Amino acid sequence: MPELLLELLSEEIPARMQQRAAEDLRALVTEALVERGLSYEGAQAHATPRRLVLSMEGLPAAAAETREERKGPRVDAPQNAIDGFLKSAGVKLSDCRVIDDRRGKFYVVDILRKGRETPGLLAQILPAIIQSFPWPKSMRWGSSPLRWIRPLKSILCTFDGETVPFSVDGIPSGNTTRGHRFMAPQELVARRFEDYAVSLARAKVMLDAKERRGTILTEAKNLAFAQGLELIEDDGLLNETAGIVEWPVVLMGKFEPAFLALPPEIITTSIKTHQKCFSLRDSKTGLLSNRYLLVANLLANDGGAAIIAGNNRVVAARLADAKFFWDQDRKTSLESRLPFLDPITFHAKLGSQSARVHRLETLAESIATTIGADAAKARYAARLAKADLVTGVVGEFPELQGVMGRYYALAEGIDPEIADAVRDHYRPQGPSDAFPGSIVAEAVALADKIDTLVGFWLIDEKPTGSKDPYALRRAALGVIRILLEHQRRLPLTQIFKKSIELHAPKSASPERSTIPDSLLAFLADRLKVYLREQGARHDLIEAVFSVGGADDLLMIVKRVEALARFLDTEDGRNLLAGVKRATNIIRIEEKKDKRVFTGLPNSKLLVQAEEKALATAIASADAQTRKAADTEDFEAAMRALAKLRPPVDAFFDKVTVNADDPSFRENRLRLLGRIRTATLAVADFSKIEG
Repeated sequence: MPELLLELLSEEIPARMQQRAAEDLRALVTEALVERGLSYEGAQAHATPRRLVLSMEGLPAAAAETREERKGPRVDAPQNAIDGFLKSAGVKLSDCRVIDDRRGKFYVVDILRKGRETPGLLAQILPAIIQSFPWPKSMRWGSSPLRWIRPLKSILCTFDGETVPFSVDGIPSGNTTRGHRFMAPQELVARRFEDYAVSLARAKVMLDAKERRGTILTEAKNLAFAQGLELIEDDGLLNETAGIVEWPVVLMGKFEPAFLALPPEIITTSIKTHQKCFSLRDSKTGLLSNRYLLVANLLANDGGAAIIAGNNRVVAARLADAKFFWDQDRKTSLESRLPFLDPITFHAKLGSQSARVHRLETLAESIATTIGADAAKARYAARLAKADLVTGVVGEFPELQGVMGRYYALAEGIDPEIADAVRDHYRPQGPSDAFPGSIVAEAVALADKIDTLVGFWLIDEKPTGSKDPYALRRAALGVIRILLEHQRRLPLTQIFKKSIELHAPKSASPERSTIPDSLLAFLADRLKVYLREQGARHDLIEAVFSVGGADDLLMIVKRVEALARFLDTEDGRNLLAGVKRATNIIRIEEKKDKRVFTGLPNSKLLVQAEEKALATAIASADAQTRKAADTEDFEAAMRALAKLRPPVDAFFDKVTVNADDPSFRENRLRLLGRIRTATLAVADFSKIEG
């Protein structure tokens, strides 16, 4: 079947926008064609720095025929009305049929419309898509009314090998393109994707971004290996370099070994940020090398010598700047930098970074005392945690905040545990990020994240839907991961109240009293997601959370784990069936009677042996379960509940709950209510599936 080939050639598209633009082009064109009745077998989109490309296979030559039923006037309508209908429909009276509905008899005609030919549809659809393309940023170039990310140069559009004629902003479509800007700038003719891709490859253009990535990575590793070095891999940088070249050529440059006296993070960040270069390390020692890899977009006649020399000069200049900042920064202690945090705003409604540091000191000290860390160290680490924000290096490379704070602290002779906490207090910043390296660092990291959460809750800037501009979900996940991965016990309600007081000690707003519960609910939602990703059953998580009243995340997780193990046993499965049966009966009867059956049953109304045995078993199991739950021995709590299985089975086998005598009925429902109450010490069994 015919194929569509579309290429939009422009000046360089920013690397970060290419993949999304290719996906948008594919979605916009395919959806527009499907809406017009055109199916297709496959579609692939590509992006290079200079072009967006779409290929669609299996398109029909024309849209499918459509049948339209058009209703006309009544059969007894005036003749001029009938004639007008026939003329507008382009049919004779003999072509019509008569239908009879509640309002009378009407003429109806079936009109068969031939599907429009695909080239004509494309000529109509594509200009509109190009003119309204959803770039994140776009502008008009010169006097052109077209808004595009960069000046649009040409449009290649063919269908079944033939050009689809249209124009956009005076740029006519055709069947030609151009290869590499420098190595093959001549015009190329293409009719179908297969010869288009081959022609571009000959013209030094790798169309597939994955191929460019793979080429860069393979060449980089091979070149490093040949020199006894290892590539320091960076996926973000790999994607970016693949998006700035059409024909990647990896070259090796070097800088003066004297620069290796700088912290390695400064070197790697500098050459990455300014020159998009990869750092290397010695394969034997693991230390940073004074060599680096750059990705050129040219097979140079001199083997790349001039390109390398030019990059070496720029890298040397950038590293010299970084060394200047590093040397100047060390002349001032972190402590003496604290006053410079006063004019730096953390958030317009939450005050300065200086005010935040004062809160962190107190909160970190309190958390450290609770989790068993050195409170004095935690307080001092929190005091210094933000000081590197006003250093020259962090001003140049904001991504090094915390990292540089550690280096400056070590240079001053500060305790390494405190220095590490300064670096680690931002961790973890994502699901795969490293954890704080010590319990002191954990205390500061928890304080930092909890202060952020409480602050934005106080000013009512909670995440909504997919919007989370202050990364509060990430902060919540960080709290969860630290507490669970390191088995830390932290009464969150108490810590939230402490943080609220530090934020707004004089505020008497009634809303502040609801913040701890609201934050706990927010963390609970994130914990549910976290546990599901760890493989926990969603219904067990809901069953434990439905009990409520707990603010210790570690204890909640232990409950879920114990419940899962219990339900994997025969006793657990059978008890679950019995409890759910009891719960369902109570729920139905409570709804019917519009009341709740709680409280102890009347022992004088327990007449059958099975209900007496169940009452005795429940009393014993309830006491044992509560005692075990209070000591957080959830395995023992489950064992106590498991003892209910035989008397529950016997009760349902021999006892009629809905007895004719209302007093017996109510008493037996109260007895079943006691089962529900006993199990709630661990979880709400009604939420468990099965």
